[in-house]
Amino acid sequence: MSGVQRDITGATLTFSLSEEMGILRADLEAATERIGRTLLKNGPLRATLVGLKPGGSLRTHHADGPITVHVLEGSVDMEVGGTVWPLPAGTLFSVEGGLPHSVTSVDGGIFLLTVVAVPAAREAEGA
Repeated sequence: MSGVQRDITGATLTFSLSEEMGILRADLEAATERIGRTLLKNGPLRATLVGLKPGGSLRTHHADGPITVHVLEGSVDMEVGGTVWPLPAGTLFSVEGGLPHSVTSVDGGIFLLTVVAVPAAREAEGA
């Protein structure tokens, strides 16, 4: 996947999720098991379309700030704190910052990941 060649930050941005998913699907064909397409990176806010092939996964990791996962197509399984949450298309799921989680997909899926980044200065202050 090449670097981002389009605006991902600005006072106003608009996206056709249908078009963006089409691009992601095409890129996913050449990927090993997953691919991401950043839509928005503005201040603390990040929005990324993530595609998982059947059997694809994101290993256990965490985000410092809260996240949401909105499943747009297919289904994914989120594991948080030892509990697995099956998420079919149309589901919006949130995870508070700092919690380790992983994502798998038996049959493949596409989701919109939104992350609120926690600035390092606020972390140091304990805010």
